[in-house]
Amino acid sequence: MSARRTHRRWALPTPLTIVTALAGLLVCRTIAVTWLSYRDYFPPNFRADFLLGRQQHFFGAYQWAFYAHIIAGPLALASGLALMSESLRQRFPAGHRRLGRALVLGVLLVVAPSGLWMARYAATGAVAGIAFATLAIATAFCAAQGWRCAVRRQFAKHRRWMRRCFALLCSAVVLRVFGGLAEVLGVAGAYAWAAWLSWLLPLAFVELWARFQKSAESISSPPATVSMALRVANSTLADNTIVRPSANAARKMPG
Repeated sequence: MSARRTHRRWALPTPLTIVTALAGLLVCRTIAVTWLSYRDYFPPNFRADFLLGRQQHFFGAYQWAFYAHIIAGPLALASGLALMSESLRQRFPAGHRRLGRALVLGVLLVVAPSGLWMARYAATGAVAGIAFATLAIATAFCAAQGWRCAVRRQFAKHRRWMRRCFALLCSAVVLRVFGGLAEVLGVAGAYAWAAWLSWLLPLAFVELWARFQKSAESISSPPATVSMALRVANSTLADNTIVRPSANAARKMPG
């Protein structure tokens, strides 16, 4: 017998898969860059980019908020990236729950409060400061709502709130992208507006994608009234196709 050769067919990645992979790479790069920057923060190097001009207000409460933020922030990003994986959630449900609790507690107790305190000292003024303060409050709110829905076993709502929370956490990634573009293009004063766009754009993307999925599901599955009408029509056709004796056969039957 001749051996049969089998060929695997590899499906082309969808646009969503490509976008998700690129976003994951950007998140990992941001985490790595933050960790590599620790050499400028321990001890503080006030000639480094982020600490430039912050020496006057650094020591004291800001110092503790800053260190808490740069340690907890990358951990929250890494945890959120793992929690967004559907395959990991299905394979390790218990680990998903434990990691989710750790993420929510980290956001509520460390990331959001430290970000809110640091927003008071935004380098580019009140516009960026208000943006970062709003971001901190919104992130904490989404995390709390996600926890609340999980406790109530409203898992569809839980996933929506946690996607919003992760989108807001990704503001650190988008802010670095905008900062690099502004530096290359030589746009002055772009950082203040990038502080707003860095979290409004990811949040808008998540909301639009959720609406797109909902509309696609409604198109693929007929409404309940249509389904009921189809079932009634099928049952009626089934009743009409029952074999009955013809009139001639009925007359020939013995009386």
